[in-house]
Order: sequence, then C-alpha cells, then structure tokens
Amino acid sequence: MNTKLYMLLFVILMASSCSENNKTITNPEDYNQYLTLQSNTETENALKDYNFWTNKLEATPNQFPYLSKIADAESRLFKSTGQIENLINAEKTLIQLNEDTQYNSAGSLRALARNYISQHKFKQALDMLKKAEDNGENLKGTQKMLFDVHMELGNYQLAKNYLETVKDFSDFGYLIRLSKWSDHKGDLASAIKYLEKATVIAESSKLEGLIEWSYTNLADFYGHDGQIENSYNHYLKALALNPDDAYAKKGIAWIVYSYEKNTAEANRILEALTQLHNAPDYLLFKAEIAEYENDESSKNDYLNAYFKAIDNPNYGDMYNVYSSKILAETNSEKALELAQIEVENRPTPMSYDLLAWSYYNNGNVKEALNIIENHVVGKTFEPEAQYHIAEIYKANGKLKEVAELKKELQDASYELGPLTAKVVNQL
Repeated sequence: MNTKLYMLLFVILMASSCSENNKTITNPEDYNQYLTLQSNTETENALKDYNFWTNKLEATPNQFPYLSKIADAESRLFKSTGQIENLINAEKTLIQLNEDTQYNSAGSLRALARNYISQHKFKQALDMLKKAEDNGENLKGTQKMLFDVHMELGNYQLAKNYLETVKDFSDFGYLIRLSKWSDHKGDLASAIKYLEKATVIAESSKLEGLIEWSYTNLADFYGHDGQIENSYNHYLKALALNPDDAYAKKGIAWIVYSYEKNTAEANRILEALTQLHNAPDYLLFKAEIAEYENDESSKNDYLNAYFKAIDNPNYGDMYNVYSSKILAETNSEKALELAQIEVENRPTPMSYDLLAWSYYNNGNVKEALNIIENHVVGKTFEPEAQYHIAEIYKANGKLKEVAELKKELQDASYELGPLTAKVVNQL
C-alpha cells in the first residue's frame, strides 16, 4: 500500500476512534429548565402538609394517626431538601406514634424501620420489622422489607429466603428486589431485565413516585452496564416527572464528568442543584472534580467543608464509609476505626472491603490480604472493591491476579470515575 495513503487511513481511523471515545451524549438544552428552578415544589407541598397535620394534631391531641401524616411530611422534606434534621424529626414522630400504639401497628413499625434504614441504623430497623412480622398485618410488605434489611446486614441466605417467600413475577415489589439480588450475584443483565419489567408495572400503575424511582434506578444500572445514553435518557425521564429530582440531576452531572470529562458543566449542574438541595456527598463530588483539575486548594476546601458538615451528630454513622475512604491516606488510624465501626454495624463484603483498604493504607498489607480473601473476593462484584483487591494483590506480589482484574476494571472506568481509572491503568 502507498505509504502516504496508509498514513492518511491511519489518521482517519485514529480521529474516528477519538471521536467515538469522546462522544458527547448530554445536551444542556435537555436539562437547563430543571436547573433554573427558584423553588422546590415538593418542599413546598411537604411543608404545607406538615403545617396542616401539625395544626390538626394540636387541635385534637388524641388523634395519633395524625402523627403518621406529620412523619410522612417530615420524611418528604428530608428527601427534597437533604436537611438531616427533617429525618431526625420524622424518627421522633414515628417513635411517638409507635409508643401511642404500643408497637402493635405493623404499618407504623414499618414506617419507623424505613426511617432507620435511611439513617443506616439497620439493626434497629430489623428489630422493628421483627415486631411487624409477629404482628402479621400486611405480612408480604414486612417480608419485602426484611429482605432489604438482611441484604444491608450481609445476611444473604436469610434475604434469599424472604425473597422466595414473596415470589410473584407480576409484583413490582418482588421484581425490584429480584433485580437487587441479581446485581448482588454479579448478574447485571438479569438485574436490568427484572428492573425493566418492574418499570412497565410502575408505568401501568400511573403512580408517578414509583415511575420516577424506577427511571432513576434503571439509569444507574444502564450506567453500570456502559449504556450511557440510555442512562442519561432515563434521568431525563425522571426529571420530566419531577423537576426537583436531585438524584437524577446528580446522575447527569456524573455522566458529564466521568464520561464526557466536562468538569465545568458538571460543576455548573452541581452548583444549581445545591441551591435547593444539599447533602455532604455533593462536596465530595466537587472535591473529586477539583482533584481531577489538579486544583489542590479547592479540593481541600471542599473536603474541609464536608468534614465540617458531617460533624453534625444527627448524621450518626451515615457517612462512615465516605469518611474512612477519604482519611485512608491521611489519617489511617481514624480510617481504620471508622471501618471497624462499619463492619460491626453492617458486616457486608463492602464493609470488609473498607476494612481491608484501611489496613492496606495503614501499611498492614498481609492483614488486608487476609480480609479480602476471606470476606470480599467472590462475594461482591462492585468495581471499587475489585480495584481495592487489585491494589492489595499487587502489594502482596500476586501479579497474575492483578493482571486478570485490570481488564475488568478498565471496562468499569465510567463507574469508577476518571481519577481511579487513571490509577487502574498503572496497575
């Protein structure tokens, strides 16, 4: 072949490859309307409901069912604003409700369990659900939640037993849990299939809350599977239903950052999002973007703001995982302490992964290897855990195993994010 022609073809192929790798999926015109909201409709509605039922209760203090309405409004306020105080207030209201009903209402017990799950108080949630199970009212609903909690606690055989108990392929609640179980087993294709079936049921129900939840969770799974455009479109579908959906906006920001490497636009989305909804993890997202941009000063400012935010005792153990990972390289003793608390609270493979990672960063690579081989390898398929396993293998000279993991990790670069993906390439 003519040398000049060969070189021309080579340049065309390289340009085509680069274009494909850097394909822009998002378009600000799709979502700008959701970033310019001056108020949060869900916050306003929840606040109205809170005031209405509070006034009703003050007028008739013996009407304890009003407490359920108040707690629901407080929970919705937490979801729409990110303010932890609303979640704690909902807990107090639900405790009062259960005391008034002498812990004999399964519905009230489940409501308190849901609150505890949001606070990562999984053992307390389990206590409430056991009482609800003994009560027997709406037993299927309780059994579904028992699956959820046992999954969070790493009691996988018990979780599977409850999943079998509620088996019904025409039931939304069963399908979303079967999807979660499939994902836990590393079968992402089945996880997506079952969640897609659940979404069809949600859409036919006309219940916008269920549909919105389905769209955002499907968007997550599509992202894990490398279906980035599908992921983006489902976040948009969720926003079309609820323009205040903070989770969907954050999901789009991640696509813009991790897939398109457009840090300025990702920051713009986050800035707009945090005007009406705030949570400490947004600060970590901003810190990661700053680190990617080699802006060490901004990164440290965001991390300092994060630690100041979670100093609020109302957060309890909700941010132990995040904090342990951040501190792993700078304060390994504190990181280890937090990881040990997490294992005590929630002995899952991911908690043990956190503990192993803490030992690794503390210089105890043998103990890190012991933990991952006994509690992590083959028990979770999360890319972050696989990356930690690879680093721990490398530190222990298990280079063949590192090479086997590297390709898998490179395929998960979108989920891991650009910073970790860069380190993976150096394994």
